[in-house]
Amino acid sequence: MTATLGAREQAVVLQAASLCLQYPDEALLAHLPTVRAAVGELTGGVARRRLSAFLDAMAAQPASASAQHYVEVFDTRRRCCLYLTWWTDGETRRRGSSLAGLKARYRESGVEFDGAELPDFLPVVCEFAATADLAGGLELLQEHRAGLELLRLALVDVASVYAAPVEAVCALLPGPSPRDVAAAKALARSGPPREQVGLELLPFSTTRPEAVR
Repeated sequence: MTATLGAREQAVVLQAASLCLQYPDEALLAHLPTVRAAVGELTGGVARRRLSAFLDAMAAQPASASAQHYVEVFDTRRRCCLYLTWWTDGETRRRGSSLAGLKARYRESGVEFDGAELPDFLPVVCEFAATADLAGGLELLQEHRAGLELLRLALVDVASVYAAPVEAVCALLPGPSPRDVAAAKALARSGPPREQVGLELLPFSTTRPEAVR
């Protein structure tokens, strides 16, 4: 049960997911053994199983195949979008306001966003939750739960290994994950459960390896 995960373990899950969902270049792949060691120390549960499955799959294939798969999934498939406000705002002017709001929320938590990526990039949000403000980051993910679940379902639909780290993130949030697209869209209309779990890339003032040790 994910409820048994303490604050530090939740942060490890989020940090690991942040790294796993980034483009698998040489530098990132070099960090995966450290990620595996941290994941291996987690209390058993969905998050540990799914992250371990992802890391096993990455270790079993050439780096070139991993890179090609990442591009095919996230750069060519519109439904597999890692930018959370895209799911709520699309390509509208409202999205600019949402992105500015995210930067303001990061600033309120004591971190200044200065990355090349947009502030709604899922690995960025997970990194923020893991290293800067766990409660605020989980709240932010919960606000975007419907889009996160639609992303999960899209990745499952194309049989992508990247469904696993997204499932690990969803497992930290209250309530069961929707089983299909219709249920996820219903969640978007009604809103996610309100209660919060827990206590309280990379653009924040942290170092990636230390956060997962």
